Amino acid sequence: MEIVRKNSLEEINSTIPVPTGKGRIFRKLFAFSGPGALVAVGYMDSGNWVTSLQGGALYSYLLLSVILISSLIAMLLQVMCAKLGIVMGMDLAQATRALVGKRTAIVLWITTELAIIATEIAEVIGSAIALDLLFKIPLLLGVIITVLNVFLLLALMKFGIRKIEALVFILIVTIFIIFTYEVALANPDLGQIIHAFIPQSDILTAKVAGGDSAFCIALGIIGATMMPHNLYLHSSIIQSRQYDRHDERALKEAIRYATIDSNVQLGFSCIINCLLLILGAALFFGKNPEDIGRFAQLYEVLQNHTMVGTITSSTLATLFAVALLASGQNATITGTLTGQIVMEGFISFRMPVWQRRMITRLLAITPVVACIYYWGNKGDVVEKLLVYTQVFLSIALPISMVPLLYLTSSKKHMGKFVNCIPFVIIGWLATAVLIVLNFQLIIETVQLLLN
Repeated sequence: MEIVRKNSLEEINSTIPVPTGKGRIFRKLFAFSGPGALVAVGYMDSGNWVTSLQGGALYSYLLLSVILISSLIAMLLQVMCAKLGIVMGMDLAQATRALVGKRTAIVLWITTELAIIATEIAEVIGSAIALDLLFKIPLLLGVIITVLNVFLLLALMKFGIRKIEALVFILIVTIFIIFTYEVALANPDLGQIIHAFIPQSDILTAKVAGGDSAFCIALGIIGATMMPHNLYLHSSIIQSRQYDRHDERALKEAIRYATIDSNVQLGFSCIINCLLLILGAALFFGKNPEDIGRFAQLYEVLQNHTMVGTITSSTLATLFAVALLASGQNATITGTLTGQIVMEGFISFRMPVWQRRMITRLLAITPVVACIYYWGNKGDVVEKLLVYTQVFLSIALPISMVPLLYLTSSKKHMGKFVNCIPFVIIGWLATAVLIVLNFQLIIETVQLLLN
């Protein structure tokens, strides 16, 4: 089926000017900087936070290699997404729809929407916990308050995509500074940290009584790191730049600057996720699995002057909660944009942003409200739900990876910009390994339920 070009996110497509001519390297880099930040903030949302914290609390530094490998593969996939959007002039949803046809596209759309809702659940839980830590608002009420994000998003969208990109970048830098300082105060074991970046077989077998297995948390980290919705988002928002769609040199230049932007921003997110796991390991490893690795415990520890050893520890605890709340709000922006992208791309349907936002958020808070109603106002229960949403994202990820790899590895669709052989091999190998690991997790889960 021949692919027909169609603008993605019409309201922002080709709206940001890019300097032309030779030189002006820094001005061009600045013009292309931004999409990477919107993508990167999805790699450091509350889902990432809880999986990294619990991974460190339960298994020390063991899972650092999972974060590193996941981040490197994520960088590769995001570059492919940017390249697809620049060269084909379509987002991943549009290109996939043209590739597989209408009926299959509907199935893929439903799966992607479920992944977006899973991401939304993580943001709801993270925001509600942050409201509880900052203002002592009960979790159930906090979850309901997150519905107001609909109006926050509408207000932010009026400032334009460039302002939003700048706001998100400031958030990333702020989180990076906070956690770098907090990890330095926690005094982790540097030697063990360096050794942990080498993958170990214990990742597949380690199990702590009273906690999730290292394998389950590892898949949660993968799902939280390589989030499916980010693949669709990046391929669309990169087209907001005004580069010449018909000039090969301009396309090559756009890909180069988009790659720099993406890798720098995702590098920050990788470091932040590593810092979170290190912080969880330094403060909680070796303690009762039932009472560690949760946001509330970390908040309390940071407030403890004798543990942290600084007069500013209470301020750091507050900043941690503020960063948790802010990350949820920013990730909400990207989730809404992605929802619009996949709906228009897969089924050619469009609805007002506020309606889209409201429906997605209501679907997201329903399981959280049910969880709190059944088990009570317990942070540990809802945080377990948060971990499981990230595992679901890991299971849904290959559905997005396969068409992305196929399209960007096809000379018919990409021409001279087709993936190089090493990238093709790494991409398909990562997809195959992830599918095998997902099947193994499903089998283990079924066996656990039967027993």
